[in-house]
Amino acid sequence: MAKVFASPLPDVEIPDVALTPFVFRHVERLADRVAVVDGPTGRSYTYAELYGAARKVAGGLRAAGLESGDVLAVLSPNIPEYAIVFHGVALAGGTTTTINPTHTTGEVTRQLVDSNARFLVTIELFLEVALDSARSARVETIFVLGEAGEGSRSFFELLAADPIDQVVIDPGRQVVVLPFSSGTTGLPKGVELTHRNLVANLTQTDGLATTDEDDVILAVLPFFHIYGMQVLMNGALFHGARAVTMPRFDLAEFLGLIQTHGVTRVAAVPPIVLALAKHPMVDGYDLSSLVQVGSGAAPLSADVERLAAERTGAEIIQGYGLTETSPVTHTALPGQARAGSIGVLVPNTEARVVDPITGDDLGQGESGELWLRGPQVMKGYLNEPDATRASIDEDGWFHTGDIGHVEDDHWYITDRLKELIKYKGSQVAPAELEAILLSHPAIADAAVIPVPDEEAGEIPKAFVVTQAGAQLTAEEVMGHVAGQVASHKKVRVVEFIDEIPKSLSGKILRRVLRDRDEANV
Repeated sequence: MAKVFASPLPDVEIPDVALTPFVFRHVERLADRVAVVDGPTGRSYTYAELYGAARKVAGGLRAAGLESGDVLAVLSPNIPEYAIVFHGVALAGGTTTTINPTHTTGEVTRQLVDSNARFLVTIELFLEVALDSARSARVETIFVLGEAGEGSRSFFELLAADPIDQVVIDPGRQVVVLPFSSGTTGLPKGVELTHRNLVANLTQTDGLATTDEDDVILAVLPFFHIYGMQVLMNGALFHGARAVTMPRFDLAEFLGLIQTHGVTRVAAVPPIVLALAKHPMVDGYDLSSLVQVGSGAAPLSADVERLAAERTGAEIIQGYGLTETSPVTHTALPGQARAGSIGVLVPNTEARVVDPITGDDLGQGESGELWLRGPQVMKGYLNEPDATRASIDEDGWFHTGDIGHVEDDHWYITDRLKELIKYKGSQVAPAELEAILLSHPAIADAAVIPVPDEEAGEIPKAFVVTQAGAQLTAEEVMGHVAGQVASHKKVRVVEFIDEIPKSLSGKILRRVLRDRDEANV
C-alpha cells in the first residue's frame, strides 16, 4: 500500500483563471509603482506601463496573425521587455517557448521545430542566430527588441496596436509556456505548463512567501528557465514587488546591484550562494539591505548555507522544484529553515518516497526516489506520449528522478537517481561528497563523477577548484573526505581544475566532466 506524505500546511483554493490578469491583480492600485528595472541601464516600467504594453503587444500579435494556441519563441537575456513579451503572448491566447540565449544555431533550430513556433522575438545581438535557425523551422516573423534588419521587424511596432484584454481560454487546457527541460539526462523535451499550473503554483506559495510590495528582488536567474520565469519574473509582479533584471551573471555587477538598489531578496542557485559564502570580493560591498537568499535548482550543503548566512547576515533558505512542477513543490518556511533541508511540501501537494530497485514505499528517514502529485504538475511532454507516461503514472504521480528523504515534515534531496555512483554494488551520492569537499576552507568549488574501475565497477573522482593562493594536494583532499564517510564512499581520484562547468540554472554539468575524463584516458 502506498505511503503518502501530505503537506503539513492546509490546502488553498486555486482560482480557475488566466495567468496574466491574475499576476497583475493589483495593477490599478500600484499603477505608478516601478515594477521592473533594467539593472545595467536603469530603464524601468511602472505597473501600469508594463501591463499596458503587454495588452498592446497582445493586440499587435493578434493583428499579425497569432491565433489561440500558436507558439512564439523568445531568444533573449533577462531584460524588462521579457515580461511584456511573455504576458502579451499569454493575453493573446498564445504559448511562449523560452530559449536559452547561449544555445547554438542547431539547438535553437531544434527547439523552434519541436515547438512548431510561428513567431520569434529576439534582441539585436542574437538576430543572426535567430535568422539562421528560423530558415529550417516554421517561423514566419522575427521581431527584434531594437533595430530590425533584413528579414525581421521591430518588436516596438507591436506597441502601436490597439490594446486587448485576455482572450478567452480554458486555463486547465491552454498551455501558456513551453520551456524545454535541461537535457542533462537526455534530449531536451518541451514541458507543457498550463495557465492553471502557473496560477496554482503562485497560489500555493503565496501564503508562504514573506515577499511584499516594499521588496526589491534581483532577477539574476534566467527567465528562460522556470525558476527565473515563475519565481522571479511572475512572482515579483504577483506580489507587487520591484524586480531588477540582470542579462547575465557577473559577481561584481551582482554585488553592485544589491548595494545600489537596496535589494532585499535574491533567488539564487548554489554557485551564487557559494560565492556569497567564500569569494573575497563580497567583502567590498554593502549587502546590509539583503534580508533573504533563496536557493534552488540543485542541492546546497548545510555548511555553505551556514557560511553564507554568517557572512551576509541574510536568512538562507532552500526550496525545491522542477520544470515539470511549475516549479515549486517544497520550500523552507521563514524562520523555520533547517540547514540542508529543502523545507516542507507546499499546500495541495503530496509525496511518496519509493525504493528505485523494489518499487516499495519507504518511510521517515529512508532515502528513495521522490514522487509528487499536485495541481502544479505539468500537462505532459510535448508530442512525447511515451516519455509522459514514463514520468507521470496512471495515478498522477510524477516520478522526479531525485533521491531524497523526509524527517519530521522536512525534506532533503541527496542526488539524482541517474547520477548515483555504483561502488561494488553500493550507491554513492555525488552531492554528498561535494558538500563535504566544499566544507574544506581551501576548496572554492568541487564536483564528483563516477569513473570506471575494473574491480569496483565505478569509483568516485573529485574535480576540485582551490581558493586563490591555496596549496592543496590530492592526498589532503581524499583524507578530508575519508574522515567523514563510510569506506565505500571515499574519493579515490582527485583532479584540480580551474572551473566547474555548470548550466545557467546552476546544475553541475557532470556529463562535461565525464567527457573530459574519457578524452584524457
